[in-house]
Amino acid sequence: MTTRNASSPSCASVRRRRIPLPIQMLLGLIIGALTGFLAPHIATGLQPIGTAFIQAIKMIVVPLVFTAITLGIYQMGNSVSRLGRVSLISMIYFFIATIFSVAIGLWLNAMFHPGAGADLSQHGSLPAHIAVSVDWTKFFLDMIPANLVVAMSGNNLLPVLVFAVLLGLALSAIGERARPLVNVLDALMGAVFKITDWVISLSPIAIFAIIAWLFATKGVGTLLALAKLVGVMYLGLALLLVFFAVILRAIGERPVKVFREVSEPFLLAFATRSSEATLPLHMEKLIAHGVPKSLASLVLPLGYAFNRDGSILYFGLAVGFLADAYRVPLDWPTLLSIILVTTLASKGSANVPSGGLVAVAMVLSTIGVPVEALAVIAGVDAFLDMGRTAINVISNTVAVKLVMKLADVPREEAQDAAPLPARSELG
Repeated sequence: MTTRNASSPSCASVRRRRIPLPIQMLLGLIIGALTGFLAPHIATGLQPIGTAFIQAIKMIVVPLVFTAITLGIYQMGNSVSRLGRVSLISMIYFFIATIFSVAIGLWLNAMFHPGAGADLSQHGSLPAHIAVSVDWTKFFLDMIPANLVVAMSGNNLLPVLVFAVLLGLALSAIGERARPLVNVLDALMGAVFKITDWVISLSPIAIFAIIAWLFATKGVGTLLALAKLVGVMYLGLALLLVFFAVILRAIGERPVKVFREVSEPFLLAFATRSSEATLPLHMEKLIAHGVPKSLASLVLPLGYAFNRDGSILYFGLAVGFLADAYRVPLDWPTLLSIILVTTLASKGSANVPSGGLVAVAMVLSTIGVPVEALAVIAGVDAFLDMGRTAINVISNTVAVKLVMKLADVPREEAQDAAPLPARSELG
């Protein structure tokens, strides 16, 4: 007994001395950047490591969204009013935040005019046959999965989301007969969270590889060529961060504490530039810090599809930048057109490959700027993408906290993939 007790403090000390994962991720980012600059011949060969990590995360996304949405809807199924209130508050916030974000981007462009006098020689290339509009009929039809397996295999999240909502409602409607399937789905969700833990434990290595490859292949030359645009956008993202902090304070949350809770998905989003790679870890962290599983399972996937405030700010700034570069006057009617089209296009392009480029292309075609102008900023898009993807994590965290407050959903005790509560507990 004495030996066991003596060794216990030692083990605890080892655990305390372990470097926290966010610090490991930050170190991986810094060392990766230095490796990309100082040893580019080594860094260029590291891309497969980052690619493998991204693919491992994407492997998790579809089963997580499917189980999370289904269980979230099932849990709220006995309270139609709460389900409707949560959904309505979420969508209203998404649209208000979108309008605010694009307005901030346009305001910053009006203040600094980073595109004035820009060299319009192409610094990058666009995807072939990029669309300049959203086919709304096809968009809505595509939300109905003709073949769920095909939708899942193609990582097509919106039709998966629609089916999961319908399945959750159906399970709620059939009562106790649904319990065996609900238990299976809950076990599957817990297993997915465990796989997420295993994959995320390797994230510092993956971040090192991704950042090293990025800086080795892009270098600083391209970044400096459009440094003003990059600087203005990060200023805008800082303003959004302040805006989110004000919202959190207004609803009784401590902003620094909330930001610390999601520091891991924030850094992961910054390094990987992938919302898909961030969703599983983000959901796990919110649930672990007291957000009810039913709420996180519903609002967060919706947010990742429709609430991309960092990206929206970039859309407004990029359109203003290119309008200045092409000397297109931005009068009030044009600005209102940009706000309206960006708001609609950002939602309609959520289910489209290269959706961000499609949204910007739609706006450019509306105000008479050639779509090919996007190639001007393609060279620094990776550096812009890092910041806007990371801010999307904060934005969706705020969305979850705000909906939780306004819909009067009680906080739960911190949990780690806790068992699914009975629906009666959520009424």
